[in-house]
This record gives sequence, C-alpha cells and structure tokens, in this order.
Amino acid sequence: MASKGASGTGAARERRSRVRLRRERALVTSGASGLGRLVCRALHRGFDVISLDRSDFPDRPKDVEHLRLDLRRKSALTQVKKRRPDVVVHIGAIHGPPSPVSHRHLDATVQLLRLIEELGCRKLVLLSSATLYGPSATSANFMTEEAPLLGASAVPDLSDDISLDMMVQSFFWKLPATETVILRPVHIIGPHLDNLATRYFKLHRAPRLLGFDPMVQLVHEDDVVDAIVRALRPGLRGVFNLAGQTQAPLSRLLDARGATALPIPGPLFAAALTRAAALRMTSIDPGELAFLRYSCLIDGKRAKDELGYEPRRTLKQTLEDLG
Repeated sequence: MASKGASGTGAARERRSRVRLRRERALVTSGASGLGRLVCRALHRGFDVISLDRSDFPDRPKDVEHLRLDLRRKSALTQVKKRRPDVVVHIGAIHGPPSPVSHRHLDATVQLLRLIEELGCRKLVLLSSATLYGPSATSANFMTEEAPLLGASAVPDLSDDISLDMMVQSFFWKLPATETVILRPVHIIGPHLDNLATRYFKLHRAPRLLGFDPMVQLVHEDDVVDAIVRALRPGLRGVFNLAGQTQAPLSRLLDARGATALPIPGPLFAAALTRAAALRMTSIDPGELAFLRYSCLIDGKRAKDELGYEPRRTLKQTLEDLG
C-alpha cells in the first residue's frame, strides 16, 4: 500500500505535468484565407490554435479548431470569450481578394479589441500593410515606420485599412499590458494567396502604365508567416516594416516571370477599370494604378534588429514559386 507521502508526491507530479501540457491558445482571424491557413499551420505545433472566419476551413490540421462565425456577431464574441485566447493574430482585409466591403473588417476589429482588453490577452499581432504609406512621385527615400500613412490620397479604398492600423496603434498606448505588434509587409505574393499582387504577377499578359516603370518590393508568403511567428515571442512590441531581400523595376519583374507587358495609357486604363467596376465586373479601385506609376519603398531595418527577421527567399525565388 502506497504511503501518504508517496501519494502526495504523485499528485504534485501530476499537477506539474498538467502545467507543462497547458499551451497558450492562439486566435487567428481570417483563418480560412490563404495567408490565415499558412499561419494556422505554422502555429499549431506550439499553440492550441483557434481559427475564426466566415468561410469554411476543410483542410485544416486536426488539432486546429475552426469557428465559422462573423466576428461582428455577439455569438462569435461569446465563443471566443469561452476559449480565452492568450495571443491574437489579426489578419487585415487587405491581404485577401479585392473586396468592396473592407468596412466590415473595421467593425470586426472594434469588437476584437474590446474582447482582447476584457480577456487581458498577452499579445496582439496585426498584419497591416506597407502599401498604406502610399506611392509617391516625390519620395526618393526608403520609408521607416515613422512615415505617415498617406495611401488613401492615391487609393481611396485604403482609407478603412489606414483607420484600422491607426486604431491598433491607439490600442498599443491604451493597453500597455497587452504587447501589441503591427507588421507592415510590402506586396505579399505566394502560391497560396489570392490577393491583388499575386493575381497580377501570375498574368501571362500584364498591363503596365505607358511611360512608367516603378521600383517594386515583394515578399514571399512564407517569410511573412515567419515574421508573425517571431512577433509572438514575449517582450516584443511596436511597428515593423517587412521587406523582401531587394527591389527591382516592374519591367524586370515581369521579364523574370516571362510575362508580356502591355503598355496602356493611364487615362484609358483608369476609364476601363471605372467602367468594369460600374458593371460589377471588378472590385479593384482605379486608384490602385498608382502602384503601377510610382514607387512605395520601405526600410526594414527595425524588423531585422528587433525581430531578428531576415527574408530567406530571394526575389527570383519568390517569383518562381508562383508557378
């Protein structure tokens, strides 16, 4: 018969085992999106992952829980609250297919921030975008994280995404107990994505603005996922630009893809997009043409120094991986 002391030792060992087995819970919004799926797969070995999206996620890892809910609904907030996530990865709407309803994401973010404050989450990572700085004919320097977000002056559809980024910046100061990280990657492309940049560089006949050849920065989807994982480490907070290894003129990127460039006069191109939008044939803002006209280059030194982030894919590899 086991002694009382031996029994007490066994109970203490069992309690310690339970503590060791208790992993942090990570909530990933837009978890069923192309990028969200990659994030869930990258995190599920180290976290108990909860994916949240209005779409289905049929090929998720077995240990990833998926909530097919709209974060703006009370039912979604109730379900998330029950699971009490420790960290949240919030993927901005700009990283999905072109959509005219980004204001829904803004409303959802308001609810999410309230929930994070109520639950006292350890970490919030927002995946924003460097495109919010905006392309400019007068900017000759690589922009740091302190540069103003002026993208809506050229691309009106970016206004909600800028509001979202600034909202999370305010949250950073309002709730210092939650380590808040804002990541602003350049154009993300990859074989699992369905965003505007990936669609463009997959074209065999790619339109260009006649007379313009801007410098472009691209980053591979896997490098962005790596940065997100790094941002979840304790002690890190702040705003970080994420760049690829280098930049190149748009014409050279299209040549590397073997694409045929179709030079189109700007007014004709804008008129065609406006007409297509009116007929509901596209949701692309004609203002997006500004990125085919001028450069929007960023400095990624802070991410290298503080996150330890260095893109592993060369520009050539990033383009080749599109297939």
